[in-house]
Amino acid sequence: MSLVKKLAGETVLYGLSSIIGRLLNMLLVPFYTRVLNTTNDYGAVIDLYATSAFIMVFFSYRMESAFFRYGTPADDRNRAFGSGMVSLLVSTAIITLLLMVFAQPVADLLEYPQHPEYIRWFTLILAFDCLAELPFARLRLEQRPRRFVAIKLINIGVNIGMNLFWLVFCPWAAKHGMNWVHAVWAPGLGVGYIFLSNLLASIVTLVMLSPQLRGLRGTFDRALWSKMILYAAPLIIVSLAGIANEMFSRSMLKYLLPGTPQENLGQVGIFGANYKLAALITLFTQAYRYAAEPFFFRHAADTDAMKTQAQVTKWFTITSAAGMLAILLFLDIVKHFIAPKYWGGLHVVPVLLAANLLLGVYYNFSIWYRLKDRTALGAWISVIGALITILLNIFLIPTYGYTGASWVTLICYLFMSGATWYTGQKHYPVPYEMGRMLLYLALVLGLWGLELAVQPLLADMPVLLWAIRATLMLVFCRVVYLLEISKRADSAAVAA
Repeated sequence: MSLVKKLAGETVLYGLSSIIGRLLNMLLVPFYTRVLNTTNDYGAVIDLYATSAFIMVFFSYRMESAFFRYGTPADDRNRAFGSGMVSLLVSTAIITLLLMVFAQPVADLLEYPQHPEYIRWFTLILAFDCLAELPFARLRLEQRPRRFVAIKLINIGVNIGMNLFWLVFCPWAAKHGMNWVHAVWAPGLGVGYIFLSNLLASIVTLVMLSPQLRGLRGTFDRALWSKMILYAAPLIIVSLAGIANEMFSRSMLKYLLPGTPQENLGQVGIFGANYKLAALITLFTQAYRYAAEPFFFRHAADTDAMKTQAQVTKWFTITSAAGMLAILLFLDIVKHFIAPKYWGGLHVVPVLLAANLLLGVYYNFSIWYRLKDRTALGAWISVIGALITILLNIFLIPTYGYTGASWVTLICYLFMSGATWYTGQKHYPVPYEMGRMLLYLALVLGLWGLELAVQPLLADMPVLLWAIRATLMLVFCRVVYLLEISKRADSAAVAA
């Protein structure tokens, strides 16, 4: 349990940048859904960020995971970092040049023929973000979460600050006769300022990470680089498949729904806004992943490593289940994060919450094939998951729209988490408490079902309804206490 507590402490530190940062970015959702004129405008934001997630894989090709694998021994860290960083510098320069030259054809392909500048801006964003990944990974491996957190929060602050400046202050200043703003702002650019804000934040971040980039000369090791590439290659497939599972529906809605791509962007915007609500459950997941990946590599040789991983996964499931229940019980409050014109998609939030919880469980199960250098097997599971996503989306979206897409996401993550657990039990048998984990998930669904049953009866008594919801939340916490904390304390007392 001491290692679990240590991981929890690191997760809290990383959470300052991840959870707080994502909450701040979440505040941009109500901002965007109200400032942008139509759901189509927000749909363009969702669409382009989904597309950029695919391209980012080709920029970074999972070099940070290879660095964790070969840079964990302190003696090899500089060589692994230098080899990976030089590789990324060269490849990033080549990809950036190609996308800059062919920005117009790419814009035509993505149905933004009037805005090739969007492609150029996103290319630069991805380039700067890619070059920042390995320095961030080194901070994580060297257990320097405070510097990691500080830089991440500054990145978020710059991004939000520039959004507010361009989308709120400049229109207000122009309306009040401050003509100087026209030197830095054009009223017709609109959505483009969201992308420019991100670009400036990415530039500032890389500048702040520049101390980690010193001393690269002479650290490139070709033999080590070859091992890193071979290790990372299957993970590229894993990443592409994972992004397909998460982003394919958002990217394909504009093509698969009836109507023109520009008309369908409104549906993309509604689905994307509600996906953001469901993504609240991933705030903890992201912070946890920052701490967990290097943590498991550092302690892989411990005699009780598998037992530790089982405990960590159980507590991760408990925490995620509690977050899911809180969102489900208080969805009528949470929904105000997005503008009312997006509420038509609220019915997909429960499905996406369950999908995101399973995604987090999958991250825990999947650590085994990285520890055991069986990334090719992980790639096969991800590819099958991606095929499920692609085929089912093509079949369901034309008829059921984004509702079908949400169910496809759940089905995919259910398969991937199950397949990864099953193969892991054969090759790296971690003693997961599957019965206990499934019990907590069933408890969430049961308590939510009870709330749905009493909700119509108390429609005219909102205070009493909220009290019942709070009570149901406390019931979940009480069950966790009785089964996990009180029972453990009793066992320790008996042992003493």
